[in-house]
Amino acid sequence: MEPGPPLRDVRCFTAVARHLGFSPAAAELNLSQPAVSQAVARLERLWQVRLFERTSREVRLTAAGRTLLPHAEALLDAAAALSAEAARLAAPAIRIAYSPTVGTLVARAVRRLARRRPPIEVELRPCGRAAATAALARGEVAAAVISAPFPEELTTAVRFHVPVGHLAVPADDPLASVSVITPERLGRHRLLMPRERPPGSMWARLAERLPGTRLGHVVADDLDDFAAALDLVAAGAGLLPTPSLLVKTVRRPDIRFVPFDAGELRITYGLAWPAATPSPVLMSVVRAVQESLWTR
Repeated sequence: MEPGPPLRDVRCFTAVARHLGFSPAAAELNLSQPAVSQAVARLERLWQVRLFERTSREVRLTAAGRTLLPHAEALLDAAAALSAEAARLAAPAIRIAYSPTVGTLVARAVRRLARRRPPIEVELRPCGRAAATAALARGEVAAAVISAPFPEELTTAVRFHVPVGHLAVPADDPLASVSVITPERLGRHRLLMPRERPPGSMWARLAERLPGTRLGHVVADDLDDFAAALDLVAAGAGLLPTPSLLVKTVRRPDIRFVPFDAGELRITYGLAWPAATPSPVLMSVVRAVQESLWTR
């Protein structure tokens, strides 16, 4: 099998064809003009065709040159795609689970990791706290951004707090027009609640403030995807204590976010991983999350 033409020579051919001149092609490629001329001559000998008509005034593609030019450009594109894919495969990679509520923060950290040299490829898995903890135990993810309380068997870092100071209510509900809601004003309204309310969690603290046992409407084991739960609010299933991150970013005509005075409610999140020595890639993730918090 005959070896193909050197990519450098093919690059010289396409540059001369693009500029219709050897001097501007040499300047683009940062080569000398004789080097570009020699590269084109090698291709002409290899392919046994003349690529350019040269005169003292101009350089023109021959019919053979015009025919071969698209193939040469496709060859260079394929070589660039091959190099890019090889670089992607060689780059460090890590799989991370995260609560959808902090997806904006996680996305910022992933963009930072993609800009590193070499870049770190991150595979994201949105899931609730219980699912993320189970995925860590099974080794399916290397780390997870989860809410407190954190399992004792996990190492955590980059802890941060997300205030919960509003209730999401249907736009046509009488509560949508009040200035502030307290637990005592809820009346017969129900709050959407998760089944799992670990001691010390925001949900456990909120349950202590509720005036009646019938106010909680359990919708799932975990309630980490607050944006999806807004559909239940709009449908009249209940009211939803809502983190500030969501209040700032979500705009829905069928939902109103009303200030909720139920004491200091907040969800604590952190980056968690199995209690082993973290890899260099994982430490890069820790730094990226820290930097994303500092610059938000």
